[in-house]
Formats: sequence, C-alpha cells, structure tokens
Amino acid sequence: MSDRSERLASLEGPHERGQAAEAIVKSELVSRGVSVLIPAYDNEPYDVAIELGGEFHRIQIKTAFEATTDGAVRFRTRSTRTKSSGYEREGYDGRVDFFAVYAPVRDDAYLVSIEETSETQMTIRYEPAANNDRANVNWHAEYRLGTVLDRLRSA
Repeated sequence: MSDRSERLASLEGPHERGQAAEAIVKSELVSRGVSVLIPAYDNEPYDVAIELGGEFHRIQIKTAFEATTDGAVRFRTRSTRTKSSGYEREGYDGRVDFFAVYAPVRDDAYLVSIEETSETQMTIRYEPAANNDRANVNWHAEYRLGTVLDRLRSA
C-alpha cells in the first residue's frame, strides 16, 4: 500500500475518506491534461465534469473497497443519504456519465461508464479469481483512468 493510500485509510470518517478520494481523482485528471469543472453548489448528482475533445462528461467520484474475494475491488453505484426516517438510496442513471473510482488498496484510479455498471455495485478484478473463472470479469486494465481517457480522446 502506498503512503497516499495509508494516509487515506487512516482518516476517521467515510466523509473525509471520500473527500480525499475526490482530491486524488481530480489531481489524476488534471495531471493528464484534462479540464476539470466543479459545480458551484453541492446539490448536483455529479462531483465534477470534464471536457475531452469538445464534449463534456459528468462524473461521480467513488472510493473502492477491497472486495470479499481476493484480487478485486468493489464500489457502490448508488448514493446513500441519511434521512430522519432512515436511509435513502438512489441510482445515478441519466444523471452522470461516468464513475471515477479511486482504489486505495491498489493506489489506482479507474473510469467506468455508467452504462457498464449494475444498479448497486461493480467489482473490478486485478488478479484472476481462485476458481480461474474469466467469464464476465471486469478487468482493471480495461478501466484504468489513463486507458479510458485515451479511448475517449481518440473517439
């Protein structure tokens, strides 16, 4: 685990870890020459918008956690808000274009089209499964931030 990942893991609350993950992803985007636009207010479903090749893309930033199976990370594709009556969970369909995901366990960032995710969560695998199952696997190499940005730039 990198120093950056260890510092993020040492933060006490999920809100602070989320803010740190957002800062890391924004830095990764800017360092790759991507224009990052931040909404003026905190009531948008996306955290940032980016411009690539004259097109804008709305991005929700998530922190991945180690999956229950070795060799994979997982992130949630729904927002959860605390209400007086309990929790409110809502998806992002039609409101964001991509999830940018920081995985502290790998110190890696991913960019995943919302069209490729399920309604509640997505698993990204960086090592083969113990049973060597390779069908319907979301391999990390396909979603690494730089790889996806290159595809978007050349589209």
